[in-house]
Amino acid sequence: MKTDGYSRTALALAATVVFAGSLFAQPPEPAPAKPDSPEVLQHIEKAKQIAGTEWAGEEHFFCTAPRANSPTDPLIEPTKLFDNLYAFGRSGTVVYAITTSAGIILIDSGYANEVESVLIAQMKMAGLDPAQVKMIILTHGHGDHFGGSAYFQDHYGTRIVESAADWNLIEHPAPPPPGFAPKGPPPAPIKPPHRDMVAEEGKPITLGDEKVTPVMIPGHTPGAMALIFPVKDGGKTHIAGLYGGTVLLTRILKDEQLQQYLKSLDHYKEIARKMKVDVEIQNHPLYDGMPEKLAALKDRKPGAANPFVVGPASYAKFLDVQSECMKAALARRAE
Repeated sequence: MKTDGYSRTALALAATVVFAGSLFAQPPEPAPAKPDSPEVLQHIEKAKQIAGTEWAGEEHFFCTAPRANSPTDPLIEPTKLFDNLYAFGRSGTVVYAITTSAGIILIDSGYANEVESVLIAQMKMAGLDPAQVKMIILTHGHGDHFGGSAYFQDHYGTRIVESAADWNLIEHPAPPPPGFAPKGPPPAPIKPPHRDMVAEEGKPITLGDEKVTPVMIPGHTPGAMALIFPVKDGGKTHIAGLYGGTVLLTRILKDEQLQQYLKSLDHYKEIARKMKVDVEIQNHPLYDGMPEKLAALKDRKPGAANPFVVGPASYAKFLDVQSECMKAALARRAE
């Protein structure tokens, strides 16, 4: 991976809070101890104005009531979102499958203990053969994302793609931050995948007729990635964007990491604008109305719009809402 000033700053961020998020109890973000300052309220009000009704749930989640994903989040129904894109897993932790002319790309691989019982079972329900998974792109190096990848590597010879920084994280995980206590007995360690392909900023990852463009978004982890790729809907091409390193709980990051995260949001927003991203999906869709969109997709009439297509302007607002709420979080700390 190339190291310009931007990426050197990212790699220098100590990963003291980077951990396999699926293994630890993650209490909700505590409420402010005192009334918010005018600066904080200004950011929140700006987030509300940007959000409107479409992203109101996102604004409430990030500015007011964030929570972490959980391995007990409800299962989603395996769903074909687009002609070449499927969603599997749990409502808080989703794995996506892109079908190509040369096999299947998975985006993330879910929890290690649910590879067969959830991911593979749901793939088969959707008519997809797990043996055709030729590549897994890991958005970042936490256990709820890379957990199932070693299984695919061992059973099917699947290639695993990750950023250089988060390959290091997978191989040398940091301890959990204070306040994140193990649930009961210490969990069994997650078998990591063997180091394989290394993703680089802006260099397309190709399988068959599909190209996935990685964008480095350090902050949540040193090598977190966003992914941009085309999807088909009734013969029409759209461009999907997945911000693969979303910070769900700001308190797990140090100030400099949260500041880096804000820079990453701006960096990604500019690339998403240039690439005309008009489809919003997330691997932790706790805040973007995915349940309602899945229901709308299930009831979709011929010729009706796909609910996951939001348009470039709306997608930019989606990122701006998160940015304003992160700025509010930083302003609270400054008090």
